[in-house]
Amino acid sequence: MRKAILFFSLVLCLQTLFAGCPRKLIASVPFEMVGTYVVVEVRINESSRLKMILDTGVRNTIVTELHAEDEVSINSTESRDLQGLGSGNVLNAMVSHNNVLSAGKIKLLNKTVYILKDDIFNLSKQTGTKINGLLGVDIFQDYIVQIDYSNRRIRFYDPENFTAPKAYGYMPMTIEKQKMYIRLSVLERDTARQSIKMLMDTGAELSAWFQTLTNKAVKIPEKSIKGRIGEGLSGEITGYFARVPQICIANFCVRNPIVAFPDSAMIAEIIQFSDRDGTIGSRLLSRFNLIIDTRNKKFYFKPNSNFNKEFVYNIAGLEIAQETTFFNQFVVTNVWKGSPAEAAGIKPGDYISEINGEKLFSYTVQQVRAFFEKSSKIPLDVVIQRSTGDFRCFIDMKARI
Repeated sequence: MRKAILFFSLVLCLQTLFAGCPRKLIASVPFEMVGTYVVVEVRINESSRLKMILDTGVRNTIVTELHAEDEVSINSTESRDLQGLGSGNVLNAMVSHNNVLSAGKIKLLNKTVYILKDDIFNLSKQTGTKINGLLGVDIFQDYIVQIDYSNRRIRFYDPENFTAPKAYGYMPMTIEKQKMYIRLSVLERDTARQSIKMLMDTGAELSAWFQTLTNKAVKIPEKSIKGRIGEGLSGEITGYFARVPQICIANFCVRNPIVAFPDSAMIAEIIQFSDRDGTIGSRLLSRFNLIIDTRNKKFYFKPNSNFNKEFVYNIAGLEIAQETTFFNQFVVTNVWKGSPAEAAGIKPGDYISEINGEKLFSYTVQQVRAFFEKSSKIPLDVVIQRSTGDFRCFIDMKARI
């Protein structure tokens, strides 16, 4: 009888990925990949299901937009100003405390939720799918959390007696104001590796960005391009894009990643209150399956099938959003100054109806963006719809970095 019990226990351990027994799973929640964003269905108290981007760069959950079919039930609110990266003004939001967030079978108690008065992100149009907001880093407080990009699951584990699977690497992390930081090493040109402190931000759709205001270890490479890096809580973030030879998480190194260097003026106020050297974003983090243990300040990681994928960037210098009526339409929201798209005569407000002879009615915004990220000696043949009339133009798609 004892042998049978021991054999059964051994089988259970093997079923938990051959290592780390005991490891008690509390809940397993599916997620959708939209670009490199992790999108999870969440309820706030008794609300309808809301689609939220997992964003470890914000402390609390932020509702950015609600649609006609969405119902939200939150506790009493008060007005609050939010400050983040970007060139714009401070954002005003309503804040609510002691809420319950539910995803699948997991319930996360006593959570603070912000509701923006103005939707500055336009996440639904930017991603081409319904998005209601950002799921903040405070969901990691009570459990050990695994982000399994390979199987598109977020797993919540009991923090008592947890042992990580043996296939995972490990490094310590620091936690400051609930946000999580790890140290990476970066190789520039032929210089020695530099150890740098980076914020982990699954809501930043880039590989990494580095600040050069106080950190002299990392410099902007000579071969770089000016562009728009993204949108922060306080507005637009611009800077430079370039390749660096190597970025390493412990002994796992990615080669020739494309990274960003924000304009110093836009990040000066944030950096002066922090000693961080930059941010590691979703285009790099999604190349690993992750386990985050905030209680013991441990970060576990294992390369997945995305690890060796080529790093791409917006060669055209053209940004679009998806508008859907009876079919998908793609409107130009931004044209980078000095970019091939600007040279081709494209302007914000234009609609792109055709690329290389292909009508775009059934395309997604991710598929259209892929055209702008693929280097080629042959220019991109684009048909533009403008209020003054349609025209054809050609975008130079030769790689510049």
